[in-house]
Amino acid sequence: MSDDAEESAAWPVELCGVTESVVATLGPNGLWNAAALGLHAPANPGDPVTARTYGRTRTWRNFEERGGGVVQFTSDPREFVDAALTVRESPERILPNADAWVEVTVEAVGAETAGDTTIRTWELTPVAAGTIAERVPTINRGFGATIDATVAASRLDVPGFETDALLDRLGYFADVVERCGGPREREAFARIDDATGWRDRAAKRRRGDEEGNMSSGTGT
Repeated sequence: MSDDAEESAAWPVELCGVTESVVATLGPNGLWNAAALGLHAPANPGDPVTARTYGRTRTWRNFEERGGGVVQFTSDPREFVDAALTVRESPERILPNADAWVEVTVEAVGAETAGDTTIRTWELTPVAAGTIAERVPTINRGFGATIDATVAASRLDVPGFETDALLDRLGYFADVVERCGGPREREAFARIDDATGWRDRAAKRRRGDEEGNMSSGTGT
């Protein structure tokens, strides 16, 4: 937590739709695990913000055992990639590049099953919050593409999601980042490459398609 943070017990940002965040939850090893978390704004003012966990993740376990965590907002795409696709644990609960944070308590309010995955819905209640840095918002297509890419990459090899379609989406997002992103977006996307190896898989699929087309052509 920064000494400059201005604390309150309300959400430090206005939420609408689904707002992407990073949540830190305290694990049994005494370290804070960082993970991506989508915050669903309530339809009616005054209703609680909700979030979902998918399967038996560290966030699910720590929510169950600790009853809360620290939700953080950042404009650094590298933080999202690391949180979504790697195991990131730290003795510090606040990210180095967080712009704002909010400590929340959580309560499980629903569960459903999709294939072999249990999806749990949690209500989040803020108990303390702080703003570390205020920025003038800008719109960068490369940033948006990087965030969307973390979603596609996290679904690779997950039952119920088509690998070929996900690889196509990642290829599109990579092109957007190359054309529109800055150094941070390109570095973040390189981390997606390293974490998933999706480019090698896409290239292997293309070679297989080409060989299949050649075989079909030979047989006619």
